[in-house]
Amino acid sequence: KRVTSPLQTMAESSDLSFETGHEEMIHDAQLDYYGKRVATASSDRTIKIFELQGKTQKLLAELKDHSGPVWRVAWSHPKHGNLLASCSYDMKVIIWQEFQKNVWRKIYEDASHKASVNSVCWAPHEVGRVLAAASADGTVSVHTFKDNQWQRESFEAHQGGVNSVSWAPAIRTGFLNPQDGGDQQQLMKRMVTGGCDNKVSIWYKNEAKGMWEPQNCLKDNGMAHEGWVRDVAWAPSLGVPGATIASCAEDQKVWIWTENKNGLIEATKKIECKSKPWSVSWSIMGNILAVSEGSNSVTLWKESLDGLWQNLAEMDEGLPKKPETKRGAASPMMG
Repeated sequence: KRVTSPLQTMAESSDLSFETGHEEMIHDAQLDYYGKRVATASSDRTIKIFELQGKTQKLLAELKDHSGPVWRVAWSHPKHGNLLASCSYDMKVIIWQEFQKNVWRKIYEDASHKASVNSVCWAPHEVGRVLAAASADGTVSVHTFKDNQWQRESFEAHQGGVNSVSWAPAIRTGFLNPQDGGDQQQLMKRMVTGGCDNKVSIWYKNEAKGMWEPQNCLKDNGMAHEGWVRDVAWAPSLGVPGATIASCAEDQKVWIWTENKNGLIEATKKIECKSKPWSVSWSIMGNILAVSEGSNSVTLWKESLDGLWQNLAEMDEGLPKKPETKRGAASPMMG
């Protein structure tokens, strides 16, 4: 199976495609912080890590502890060491660590979810080693490394299942540097989720209660889509006032959510897709949005000066048009 990286394309305006050796479909491919390595997740139950050297690549490691299709992988910020998180249809969340060059070990496994785990996402590095996982059992679990051990908490998020989770920037908009114009209390733990109830939801950690609670700041209670929300992505803020979120769903639409002066976040811009979109991801600067569709294409969008979102480029990966498949829904893995 081949893999193409839209993030590489956003950075260098050229695509990177290569054979991975995976025996079945690839569901995710993520570059590390420096863009030097890529991790791939596949239905063949494995994760592969490649080193990228210009137009060539080298297989560095293969991780095999999952017993079902691996849906997503996520690299931690290098401040917290070389960590890689993965999630699978086998209902597990696994965190791997590179102990020595190209030697990876499983350092944490959570098997508490009751159905497929569809998405994993690391929190901003400022708040510590914190990982969120979204599951088809309707819950989001949050795994925090504290007092030299991993601690788990979870909350009910979406009826029918959670498909995706994405963290908000830790520093509230308007404060680029917590030591310059703000204080450490400006750090927040906040995330957006998308589910099988067609909703987009925002959650925050109520530190006083020690609980995750809904933040009721979305217009129409987050109901803009008319189908399962497949992916959500919170854009980097970089000091720009107001939150910006992208969501995509089975209704073949992408919505851009923006925050108004009153703090209400509403779906303001709609992108119509040619086929069902699988994922949305922002560039590091937060000004370009990549949309991956089921027709093996990636489109890049940027907001123009007049507020319209324009298609910058469309890359056909050259793969045959395949029937679309859905990630694990509400049924746990049998046997």
